[in-house]
Amino acid sequence: MSGGLFDIPSDLQNTYWGLVGLHLREALIPVAVGLVVALPVAQLCVRLRWLYPPVLWVTTVLYAIPSLAFFVVLIDYTGQTETTVMIPLGVYSLVVFVPAIVDGVRSVPQETLDAATAMGLGPVRRYFQVQLPIAAPAIIAGLRVATVSSISLVSVGMLIGNQGGLGNLLNDGMIYHQSRLIWLSVVGTAVLAILADALLVLVRVLVTPWMPRGNRKPRPVDEPEPLQAALEDAVR
Repeated sequence: MSGGLFDIPSDLQNTYWGLVGLHLREALIPVAVGLVVALPVAQLCVRLRWLYPPVLWVTTVLYAIPSLAFFVVLIDYTGQTETTVMIPLGVYSLVVFVPAIVDGVRSVPQETLDAATAMGLGPVRRYFQVQLPIAAPAIIAGLRVATVSSISLVSVGMLIGNQGGLGNLLNDGMIYHQSRLIWLSVVGTAVLAILADALLVLVRVLVTPWMPRGNRKPRPVDEPEPLQAALEDAVR
């Protein structure tokens, strides 16, 4: 190991930027999968109100299980691989996504749903073209929490065969008493989380142009309301 800032021990069998890529892959894939799973589950909870409390209870119980316990159970089936790290992260994301989507969809006024039905939109089109767009701020807020949490939790994977992305540097830094490696791990993980959150804030601004901004001028009187604009976009 030489003295360069981004030089890392040979036992990691990777470069610093390779570890960054591994960290992002292990963090973002579970979030994406969790979102895809949460969308239909949340819609069922919206349509069947009695289903929401038990679903929320199950996701909360799963979230309470320590990641190391998940690893112990999964390692016999998936080995010391990225999959072993990503499965718990995907499960943890459900406790954020399900309430965010349910609350966001339930916030859509009944009058808006009735208007969408009168325009000929079926349940599926109404869900994807009216309810989800209006619920986008709440969903993206949940996505921000899930993404930042996943990026921070990936480092625990260092305990199962160097599958912790930048967390591997933290482990080697403690083994070799190299504070440089520890700082590279901690600062790198924090920067990834901040950049991911900033990107999602930008996405929210782009997909919800009707949301109020800090110094935004008042909307002209003849400009359509957000709910009306969503309905007009849905029937186009």
